Amino acid sequence: MKTIKRTRFTYLVGAALFLAGVISLGAIAFASNFSLNTLYGSVGTIQGVVLNTADSKPLAGAKVRLGKTLVATTDAKGTYTLHPVPAGIHSLTISATDFKRVLITDITVKKDSVTLINAWLSPGIDDSNDDLAARDEAKQPPVQTSPTQPWNSQREADTRPPGTMEELDGGRASSMNGAAPPKSIGFGHDVLLSRKPSSEMLRSMKMSTVAQQTSLPVDVEHNTEEYAHQNDNEYLLATQNPLSTFSIDVDNAAYSNMRRYLTQRQMPPKDAIRSEELVNYFRYDYPQPRGTEPFSVNTEYGACPWNTQHKLVHIGLQGKQIPLSQLPASNLVFLIDVSGSMDSPEKLPLLKDAFTMLTKQLRPQDRVAIVVYAGAAGVVLSPTDGSDKNRIFAALNNLSAGGSTAGGEGIKLAYHLARQYFIKGGNNRVILATDGDFNVGTSSEGDLVRLIEKERESGVFLTVLGFGMGNYKDSKMEKLADKGNGNYAYIDNAREAERVLVGQMQGTLYTIAKDVKIQVEFNPSQVQAYRLIGYENRLLAKEDFNNDTKDAGEIGAGHTVTALYEIVPVGVAFQNPSGNGSVDALKYQTTQQQKPLEIKIVPNISTELMTVKIRYKESDGTVSKLLERPVPNIDAPLQAASQNFKFSAAVAEFAMILRESPFKAQASYNQVLSLASESLGKDTDGYRAEFIRLVETAQMLTSGVVRNR
Repeated sequence: MKTIKRTRFTYLVGAALFLAGVISLGAIAFASNFSLNTLYGSVGTIQGVVLNTADSKPLAGAKVRLGKTLVATTDAKGTYTLHPVPAGIHSLTISATDFKRVLITDITVKKDSVTLINAWLSPGIDDSNDDLAARDEAKQPPVQTSPTQPWNSQREADTRPPGTMEELDGGRASSMNGAAPPKSIGFGHDVLLSRKPSSEMLRSMKMSTVAQQTSLPVDVEHNTEEYAHQNDNEYLLATQNPLSTFSIDVDNAAYSNMRRYLTQRQMPPKDAIRSEELVNYFRYDYPQPRGTEPFSVNTEYGACPWNTQHKLVHIGLQGKQIPLSQLPASNLVFLIDVSGSMDSPEKLPLLKDAFTMLTKQLRPQDRVAIVVYAGAAGVVLSPTDGSDKNRIFAALNNLSAGGSTAGGEGIKLAYHLARQYFIKGGNNRVILATDGDFNVGTSSEGDLVRLIEKERESGVFLTVLGFGMGNYKDSKMEKLADKGNGNYAYIDNAREAERVLVGQMQGTLYTIAKDVKIQVEFNPSQVQAYRLIGYENRLLAKEDFNNDTKDAGEIGAGHTVTALYEIVPVGVAFQNPSGNGSVDALKYQTTQQQKPLEIKIVPNISTELMTVKIRYKESDGTVSKLLERPVPNIDAPLQAASQNFKFSAAVAEFAMILRESPFKAQASYNQVLSLASESLGKDTDGYRAEFIRLVETAQMLTSGVVRNR
């Protein structure tokens, strides 16, 4: 009997110990984010490719880490494999020496399956959050703003002082003045962040000490502003249109003009929004060019935020940075509109402040003349050395507005003076500052464009600075800059003047490459259809790419140029949202007589997505040079994309919303805010944080929370 009891007791103890062991193992599995099923073989595999955005080539030696112990290193082809990976939700950290680290979250791994995760790493010093690695080690998802989070939802911390968005209808001082209220951050209104800003970010977003001009609302009833109408680029089938050709555009006037409208609590006109100018307003962290090339070419391929079935290609050019001391001497002619239409605070007074800022940057070897025009044109300052700043300041201070606008005569006189004092090998440039309201003499847009096209043959470049509101002629200003081998900026406040003429002086005034054209050839075996986002008025015929007589855009020292293509991959159901109609049967030939397009499959390149080709001339050259970059058909999830990719996508998406584009698909303010917040980066000048404020303003205006005046 005792023996039986002992046996039962021993059995019970053994069973209890076994159960305790199982429970312990279960607890360990739970603590390690494993399930009991995982212990019995519920595992999968993660594979992928890591590429370099600078040259689209595979990146060898990159570390792909899951948790504390599972690490893979990419081989010479940039590929990696992680196995065994427990079934479930995971995060990856991907890093490499001299590249920015990427964190990818919410990766679903299923039992006995392979999950493909590709990543594009950008060259540079890693500036990701210090706790990113710690989050990955702890297998916790990073703090993110939900794409569906409404604009007025609870923030992590409310750092907004009085006079912010909720009080827009209250006092005009906080909403309409360019100067920020005490303790505020950003411009006019306070920046509403989707996460608590660091003290460094707050410092970087403070206003410039330069006094800001007061912006007054546009009188809608007497508004004669002019904007050229442009329809959004449509999708093109790669089989029928494998080549896409366009001129680069470094202008960004549309962005500051859009900011002016939103700051005044008005939605901008749809035609005032040029998507590429909004995207190109921002600096992107592209690597400097190597060797003798004037700019680097960078590509990236990833998910499209506003259409999950589509992809996005990001193309970025980075102009070579040149120290001011190494730049050639400048021969500048300030061409200033002093007509009666310029007699308001945001026009001539702001203009004078802007040119005063530029004058302070001049060197002794630089030379400046000032030409003005109203009812007639005249020289108010003969060519003067940059060292004689007091004389230049005096000439600017003495300017006053009155009379009609003989802009054509002023242009002729300014170019004549620039040619007369031409510096061979130097920077010869006319800087036109006006509201564009020409009304005497040569005043039609066509005549002015032809005048500029003739004058540019002298080798003198043109910069156009737009001022004012109510009668602003945007379409005319843009065409003059385009045809004058120049650039175009809109100055809405003194800080923008400082940005254009001081902070980006080299890019604004010194051209390092001209007639820059991009031609993309799409592989129809990989790309079903594509759409260039923006650049509607910069499109070129495919034959123009190799035609060196065809004018195109210029890029200045340190400038960045960014272009985005929305891609419909082969195999994705596709219907053009523009609703193009059908084509009637041909009368003089049958469909059998038309030769079908042959798709040539070339070994080793059939998996390429596309090839980017760029032609450019040196600033004083006449023969173009060719650069060529293939882009592999290897995309990455949005989380693995660079900050450049995500922020440019956010800006492009915002532009589509403002334009009410038929191609915006599921674009939303919330998604724009989420993307932009995730990709703020260092943002030392505060412009990306200001973008978030503008998006929130537009969202409020659209929802009717803020009265649209």
